Amino acid sequence: MLKEDCFQIGFVQRTHGLKGELTCVISADLPEADFNALFIELDNRLIPYFIKQLSLKGDRALIQLEDVDSLEQAKGLVGKSLHLQKSLRPKLGRGEFYDDEIVGFIVTDQTLGTLGKIREMIDAGPNKLIAVEHNDKEVLIPVNGPFIKSINKSKKTVTVELPDGYLDM
Repeated sequence: MLKEDCFQIGFVQRTHGLKGELTCVISADLPEADFNALFIELDNRLIPYFIKQLSLKGDRALIQLEDVDSLEQAKGLVGKSLHLQKSLRPKLGRGEFYDDEIVGFIVTDQTLGTLGKIREMIDAGPNKLIAVEHNDKEVLIPVNGPFIKSINKSKKTVTVELPDGYLDM
């Protein structure tokens, strides 16, 4: 499975018990549809694992995977990231997006024209920022507030309206 086709749902926090169970931190919304497998990132590759048992409690999950039935095998997975296929991700409403969906989109200001590509999304406390590379410097644009005017997923563009002098800061 290619990493671009998946999204991260969390990571393995620690082992649980002696039979290979894993305690995981879940940081993304899990799909409502049943899923029987997940991917764990090992050596920069996503490896599929079938789920024997899954128990959710808040942002924690107790997971038993097929073919992981010893403490030693489970220890090898601690700290590794957990992924699911993007096709399983819950659908969002109009105008909503997942952070990884817009990375690589072209940002255009209504007055200034093309600013550059979105390099990453940054969580800054309760706010999210779009990081754009513009003229060899990073420009951070808040997602909340009046700056974002439109997002076109099919054209892979984000239109913004920045205040005068914003790029000079």
